[in-house]
Parts: sequence; C-alpha cells; structure tokens
Amino acid sequence: MTSLFTPLRLGRLTLRNRVVFSAHLTNFAEDGLPSARHVEYYRERAAGGAGLVITEEHTVHPSDQPYEKMIRGYDPAVVPRYRALTAAVHAHGTPILAQLNHNGGQASGMYTRRPVLAPSPVPDALFREVPLALDTAGITEIVAGYATTARHCVDGGFDGVELQASHSSLIRGFLSRATNRRTDDYGVDRSRFLREVIAAVRAAIGPDAVLGVRLGGDEMIDDGVTLDEGVATARTVDATGAVDYLNTSIGLATETLFLIQASMRVPPRYALHVPAAMRAAVSVPVIGVGRFKHPAQAEKALDAGYADLIGVVRGQIADPSFAAKAAAGRADEIRTCLSCNQECVGRVGFNRWIGCVVNPVVLASPMRRSLRVAVVGGGPGGLRAAVTAAERGHRVTLYERSAQLGGQVPLAARVPSRAEFAELTRSLALAAARAGVSVRAGVTATPALLAGSEAVVLATGARPVRPSWARSSRVVDVRQVLSGRVEPYGDVLVHDELGFHQATSVAELLADRGCTVEIATPGMIVGQDLGVTLDLELWTIAAEARGIRQTPDVTVATAEDSAGRVRVVLAHHPTGTQAVRTVDWVVSVVHPEPEDALWHALRGAPFPVHRVGDCLAPRRADAAVLEGERVAMSL
Repeated sequence: MTSLFTPLRLGRLTLRNRVVFSAHLTNFAEDGLPSARHVEYYRERAAGGAGLVITEEHTVHPSDQPYEKMIRGYDPAVVPRYRALTAAVHAHGTPILAQLNHNGGQASGMYTRRPVLAPSPVPDALFREVPLALDTAGITEIVAGYATTARHCVDGGFDGVELQASHSSLIRGFLSRATNRRTDDYGVDRSRFLREVIAAVRAAIGPDAVLGVRLGGDEMIDDGVTLDEGVATARTVDATGAVDYLNTSIGLATETLFLIQASMRVPPRYALHVPAAMRAAVSVPVIGVGRFKHPAQAEKALDAGYADLIGVVRGQIADPSFAAKAAAGRADEIRTCLSCNQECVGRVGFNRWIGCVVNPVVLASPMRRSLRVAVVGGGPGGLRAAVTAAERGHRVTLYERSAQLGGQVPLAARVPSRAEFAELTRSLALAAARAGVSVRAGVTATPALLAGSEAVVLATGARPVRPSWARSSRVVDVRQVLSGRVEPYGDVLVHDELGFHQATSVAELLADRGCTVEIATPGMIVGQDLGVTLDLELWTIAAEARGIRQTPDVTVATAEDSAGRVRVVLAHHPTGTQAVRTVDWVVSVVHPEPEDALWHALRGAPFPVHRVGDCLAPRRADAAVLEGERVAMSL
C-alpha cells in the first residue's frame, strides 16, 4: 500500500495519506446546527486513519433548505458547534474541511415555503417545482452568503472549505446548458458565477486556508455538462490560482442519481475516467470517487494515475478504521461495504440519520461477567451477535444446521448483479474466527444441546409460506429456485409481494437461463422499493434488455394445473377486472413466517433467550444485523 499511504501536500496542509472521507449527507443536524452525533461520527473516521475529512454540505443562504436536517452555515450560531467538531477531528491529527453549497433549483420549497432559486425557471425532474430565476441582486447576495459561511467555518476551526459545484448545487445549475438558459453575462459565460464565488470565498478565508472545488464530469442527461465541458471548467478553476484541489463526481442528483451513489449493480472504477481527464488538465491535486470498497482498489487507481487522492465514503461508513487497518496490513479485517445502499442512502432518503447494514452503531453497556453464550443460526443476525459477544469477552458457540454459514445471504448473492451481497456474511464469518467463536456447522440445536448455556440468542430465520391461491405443484418459492432445488423452464410468472430484490433477482436469473419471464405485483411498479437503494433505473434497463414483462397493480386469484401447465388468474385490484396467463411455472415471492419452534421449546428455560432477525419478525438483513449487535451488547 505504498501509494495510498504516501503523504500529499494540499495547499498549506500535509495529508498523512490519500484516503478522503468525502462529503455526504448524514441527517445528524439538530435545529440547523451540528450535533453531538456529528462530532462522534467524524471523530471516529479521523481516529480510524482518514487522511482528510470533508463534512457534509453547509447551506450558505436562508433560501436553501431542500431537506429538514441541513446545517445552516450562514448562521453565526454554528461557530461554537464547529469548534467542538473540528477539535475532535484535529485531536487525531486529521485535517477537516467543510463543504459549502446552495442547492438552487434541485430543491423543494416545503421547508422555506418560498420558491426555490435557480439561474433559469427550469423545473428539476425530481422535485418538479418551477424555480424563480435569480436577478443580479440575488446572485450578489448568495455570493456574499458563500463568503460569510466560509468565514464561519474558518472561525470554527475548519482547515478550509470545499465548494459543491457538482451533482446538486446552484453553481452546477449555472454551469449546465440544461438549466442555465440566461442571455445575460451569467448565461453567455456559464462559469462566471463559480468564479465569483471562488474569489469571494478566498478573500473571506485568507491565503492559508484550503479551498477546493467539487466538479461534475458528466451529468449523463440531455444538454447536461459533458466530460469535455467538465474538463474545460476544471481548467478555468485552476487558472484562478485560488484553488488548492479539485474533487470530482459523475451524474446528477436527480435524473442520474444512481450514478452518484452507485449500487453493486454498477461495476467498480466506473467513474475513474472523470478524475483522470481533469488531472491531465490541471496543476492541482484531484480526488477520484466511485465505489472504492477495498484499499487495493484505491491503490491501483493511484498507481495508474487516475487521481491523486481517493474518496472513500461508504467504505468508511462501513468501517471507520478502513485506513488504519489497511496501513497496518490488516485489510482482510475491514468490514467491507456491500454497496447495498439500504441504510446509508435509503435511511437518509426517509429523513432519518445515516446507518449501515454491516456497521450497526449502538451504545455499549458494560459487560457484567463472561457468559457461556449459544447462538443458533449462522445468518447475518446470528453471526453479528456471535462476533460482538465474543469480542466483548463472552464464550460463544454458534450452531448452524446447514453445512455452510450465511443463512439466506448466499442465495441472494447467486444472482451475478447481487454477488457482492455475499460479503456481508463472509466477512462476519472471518470475524467470528478471529474472535474465537466456536462454530458448529451441520448441527441442529435442541433444548438438550443448549441446556448448559447461560444465555441463548436465536437467529433461526424464517420459513417460506405457500400462498392460499397456489393449487399446483409448479408454484414454487423463490428460495427453491435460487438454491437450485427447482429449475423452472419455459414461460415463468414471478409473483412479487415484497417489492425488493428477491423477485427482480430471480427474474433476471431465469431470463438469463432462457426463460420467458413476467413479473406481476400488487405494487404500483415492479421493484417498488428499489428506488430507495438507487437500483430501480438499472433494474429497468436490465429487464428491458432481457425482455422481462412487468405487470403492476395485480394480485393472483388462483394458480392451478391445466393441461400440463399452470393457469393463473390475475386480478387487477383497482378495478377488479381479471386476466389469464398460462405458464409453465410460477415463482412465489411472498412474506415468510418466523422459524420460531425452538423459541417456543425454550419457554421456561433457566437462562435468558433472545430472538433476533427473521425468527422475531421477518424483515431485511439490516434489521437482523442491528438486533444481533444490540442483543450482544446487552449480555
């Protein structure tokens, strides 16, 4: 890891390594101010070895509040909170910058109850609000807001600031032909607003503080910023002589948001052409981003000359010690990000604070004494409980009735586009071995076997439910197909009541095997919850390429044998009208039920018995992992 841990000069700062914890939303703000959660969150990543921390965006003007929990950087009340945050990060020898932003037309008037502001009255594709075009006086006021906020940041101990001019910002709105249709000087020269902001901010923070600019390299929309235009803007920024580095991004935080925080469907290194092109055109260091999950990936990008620094966001959310473990030669111990987007992008999208499937954050209670702990079930919940309990000093035995650990995770990962999901339990299994967990695979736990325990954690999962409408042996559960126990052929109808990856994954798998596939769902669209994890657009592309038919707003009335095939009656639930499909197989994707027989058998046991994950209530992997952690912490 030579390149990744080579120091780098950034303005008047010297970074100890090339790992950057780049800006991203956390939803930790309280009443528009940084909170204690912010302090601990950024402190952990500094303690974990990050070379540079860049905080989430701080709004520079009262007209900008696209979401509730945004930091009001223009408010003088932020300065004392800034000092607490920056002191916590500096205590670990890590520089910290604040990102400044105004979201412009990529916003909502829900909180301000005023029109959003933009270069031109072009509505955003996501928010669908017609903005108010800024006049010259309004532009001047917002430029001054950037300068005021930058001064607050420096007064609060930040080592400098970064201007968000990329995927979601007023500056981007001025740079892009799609949103800047002005005929005045700010339209003829679309970089003028950015240059004015740079000049005002540099004057406000003085020559010693670091100033960076984050630029979009390719918006991937009609009339949006192209790579050539992004590079031209990079040259313009560099020519000011006022900027110390460039950060990069790809996509637009509405229409092509799935490229900014890409899921596992998007291959690694997908965005490296952007920093490579800008680096070749400018004299200042350039940060590259784009799904860096492992230190070796970052090292290769640096060695190949794509960038000078690497932004690792989700990788350091998953493991705050990402950089320190890599530097110590312990990269195999890193809690690897899954790029699942369930708890980071997904939770923030629901106005909740940021989370992570593989890194549940809880408050630890003191361990009273070392216990003999039995964990039953080797899925994500059971493994997390076993690892955490063992790391806290308990003597842990994990029982798994099948020959391999992982629960349902290995099934989900059998689809090529979901293969990285297997890392969740693979890394937990390695952590269990390091922590000294005694793993007994291929063993069915019974009350007699558990009799000598002092605490038991049940993570026995859930079992499939056969729907009442299923009257044919060719109606099979999605797990039977993913496991290979059943191999449907010909025409296949996938009935989906979950709206997540299960149905779309099995449909994709069967289509690739040559089946003609239709997904029917009661939801308004197929894969309704994929929008939360930014997978919906890519699933739609994949379905179109494979000829997968998508039928929303229907339920299955009956599915019964008919002349060697299956006759399925679909009911359109808004109108009650019916349609018939005759297929070779039906794959059922419905809610399972808890596998809780052992729980009932242990009622009255002389030791505490806890349930986590699906055997408590069937949900998704993030719930199982979080509950496993919580229970282990409580022992």
